[in-house]
Amino acid sequence: MRMLLYAATCRDRLITIEETADLYGISRHHLMKVANQLTQAGFLKAIRGRHGGLELARDAAEIRLGDVLRATEPDFALVECFAPVKPNGSVCRISASCRLRGVLAEALQAFMETMDRYTLADVLLSPDDFGLQPAA
Repeated sequence: MRMLLYAATCRDRLITIEETADLYGISRHHLMKVANQLTQAGFLKAIRGRHGGLELARDAAEIRLGDVLRATEPDFALVECFAPVKPNGSVCRISASCRLRGVLAEALQAFMETMDRYTLADVLLSPDDFGLQPAA
C-alpha cells in the first residue's frame, strides 16, 4: 500500500525502489518483491532503462484497496484452520467443534468488505506529507 501511495503522490514522475525504500525505511530487497507483485497485478507499471522507474498503471480512483490486498496477501490464514491442509495432514485438535473459526471468518469478510469500499484515491496523501517539493 505504501508503495502505491507514494507512486500516486508522485504522479508527475517515476519513482524508484531505492527512493521508496529510503523514504519508508524498508528493505530494497523486500520492495523489489512488492513492486514485482504490484506490477504483475496491474497496479504499477515498470519502465525499464537508465531513466526508468515505476508509476501507477491506472488512476488511483480505480484501484480498490481490497483488490490490492487480495493480490499481495493471498493467504489470510488468521488461524491454522484457515490455511491449506499441511503436507503432514496436521490440523488443529479442536477444529471439529471450534466456534472461533466462524467468528474470524465473519470478521475477515467484514474487513475485506470495508477495504473494497475504498480506493487508493480515498487515502491519498499530499506531497507535503512525504516532505516532497511540488513539481515546477
